Amino acid sequence: MADTQYILPNDIGVFSLDCREAFRLLSPTERLYAHHLSRAAWYGGLAVLLQTSPEAPYIYALLSRLFRAQDPDQLRQHALAEGLTEEEYQAFLVYAAGVYSNMGNYKSFGDTKFVPNLPKDKLGRVILGSKAAQQRPEEVRDLWQTCGDLMFSLEPRLRHLGLGKEGVTTYFSGDCTMEDAKLAQDFLDSQNLSAYNTRLFKVVGQEGKSHYEVRLASVLNTDPALDSELTSKLKRYEFQGNHFQVTRGDYAPILQKVVEHLEKAKAYAANSHQEQMLAQYVESFTQGSIEAHKRGSRFWIQDKGPIVESYIGFIESYRDPFGSRGEFEGFVAMVNKAMSAKFERLVASAEQLLKELPWPLAFEKDKFLTPDFTSLDVLTFAGSGIPAGINIPNYDDLRQTEGFKNVSLGNVLAVAYAAKREKLTFLEEEDKDLYIRWKGPSFDVQVGLHELLGHGSGKLFVQDEKGAFNFDKETVINPETGEQIQSWYRSGETWDSKFSTIASSYEECRAESVGLYLCLNPQVLEIFGFEGADAEDVIYVNWLNMVRAGLLALEFYTPEAANWRQAHMQARFVILRVLLEAGEGLVTVTPTTGSDGRPDARVRLDRSKIRSVGRPALERFLRRLQVLKSTGDVVAGRALYEGYAAVTDAPPECFLTLRDTVLLRKESRKLIVQPNTRLEGSEVQLVEYEASAAGLIRSFCERFPEDGPELEEVLIQLAAADARFWRNQAQEAPPGQA
Repeated sequence: MADTQYILPNDIGVFSLDCREAFRLLSPTERLYAHHLSRAAWYGGLAVLLQTSPEAPYIYALLSRLFRAQDPDQLRQHALAEGLTEEEYQAFLVYAAGVYSNMGNYKSFGDTKFVPNLPKDKLGRVILGSKAAQQRPEEVRDLWQTCGDLMFSLEPRLRHLGLGKEGVTTYFSGDCTMEDAKLAQDFLDSQNLSAYNTRLFKVVGQEGKSHYEVRLASVLNTDPALDSELTSKLKRYEFQGNHFQVTRGDYAPILQKVVEHLEKAKAYAANSHQEQMLAQYVESFTQGSIEAHKRGSRFWIQDKGPIVESYIGFIESYRDPFGSRGEFEGFVAMVNKAMSAKFERLVASAEQLLKELPWPLAFEKDKFLTPDFTSLDVLTFAGSGIPAGINIPNYDDLRQTEGFKNVSLGNVLAVAYAAKREKLTFLEEEDKDLYIRWKGPSFDVQVGLHELLGHGSGKLFVQDEKGAFNFDKETVINPETGEQIQSWYRSGETWDSKFSTIASSYEECRAESVGLYLCLNPQVLEIFGFEGADAEDVIYVNWLNMVRAGLLALEFYTPEAANWRQAHMQARFVILRVLLEAGEGLVTVTPTTGSDGRPDARVRLDRSKIRSVGRPALERFLRRLQVLKSTGDVVAGRALYEGYAAVTDAPPECFLTLRDTVLLRKESRKLIVQPNTRLEGSEVQLVEYEASAAGLIRSFCERFPEDGPELEEVLIQLAAADARFWRNQAQEAPPGQA
């Protein structure tokens, strides 16, 4: 059997996303709007399979055909007859549920591959003897032959997502390196093109020169369309001695489905902002234009307090090894009025709270653009995973000048709160009951501060294409050096493009640190209804949760490659290091032996020193983070961040040894079962499923009732068309893993 870090356990937590009451309160028109947006999101989410691994589309198609022909209960009888044990069949169901939940065979949180926890020959017998195989023997056999080995393979290079010899990614062809990624970013910057909706494919010509294809995601392919701002960009280029060609049409059949449902949703829009937003999204996905998506995002920002909230596109760049390309994601949600009222009060206090942050006012935006901040109950979240909160859009120019929106996903948080005392690792016994009681409320506070005042704060110093600066070069002083500002962002440069591989984690660390720092403010806690002893408990558990999360983060560090696989967890480890460095016994991490005789550990936080020791340490660190971000000082920013993110076995913590303990006692991330919406006549029905691996599988089997087989064929064709770019990738192992 595989190493436990590469399997999903049979007892993995599976929870249903509860949105029944919020959906019930929607009007018929709002339900139709939500339905078509959900359909657009689910169709677009299929692109994630093509953004993850070469085999992911084939695995998805194989599983879908298998369970369409026989539901999990029916297939169980066949599997047992083929000699599988109940445990082995449950392991297969959990694997299938994991593929659907992560939209691929790599964990969305950690980018680690997971494989079926049963013998390959047994699974092969089940698949090849299934009803699906009887109905279409050649198709099922071909799919199994194409993806069976890769489904189980734990060749070193295939264990994690990564670039070049560090792992596998389909954002780049298999022979691309970090140097190729940097060259491509320089090319994109030179042409004022965004990387968000692109992939990069490299071919070395007979003359030894590299030929790069930058492929944009769009419905349209090579045919130029009238009035397209992109038409002039679709051509060949010579750049720094290399050939580049900009093309489009990536994921075209999938995006066509997205566009069709966005067009249908327009008929049920509540206002002109929503209509114009959807029209620009249609333009963006049709043409491959990020500028059109930005225009749509402007209308989205202006659509304040909608009953049905949504966002869709190539959004988060966490899984691009270079940190610039966006994974497709789409969500649809309904407002939770009670929690939203608290967030509205937080927004009303934001300008005052921003002044509490530990950097000079010149490093803050000239004007705080009051955002929408709502608590939502998710109806649909399509992509590789579901976050607890979001601050979007991610476009720096919009965030600096036009604003953003914050959303807290209430029914997702409810799933995250669920914790059993016996499964709480690395805490002292006396902390566990307090932790269970206050984890939920403290997380509400942290998410609110993280999204609104973490991601929503700070200014980038920019020189535009005309040479004008958005700050006073003569008077603004760097508080770290006492000198005038020496560096800034040039026209075309963005936070992601400049800080690339550390951008996402660095920004998450800044936002998490803001949350910890400002949760000490009594005004913030009063907004959320906490005073006196309760407020102190919320502070303690919020800080304790961050310290524990920093230890748990070690699961997502790969010693062989000396890199981190998850931006949020790297950020939390960095914060743990900062608080440990503060000294005076504020935080300690102590190796112990558990009651089962195996290695264990305990984290301790001295609550009496949070303000006297923890706050000043966090203040110094936060100021440095913001100053280096504002000034675009990549060299110093990397030195600071990567210094804290380094994982060694140096005493007293011995983090590499602690990592073994964390892996020994880790608990897998929960799987979430989402409902479907179904149009019956002119009415939209909500279809819910049981909280189990089988229920999650059924939800996906019923997700595309009209065109499921057609979509699977599309995915197979798209994957096959590019398969040559990743052939023989498994043979090359990373350094030290030969």
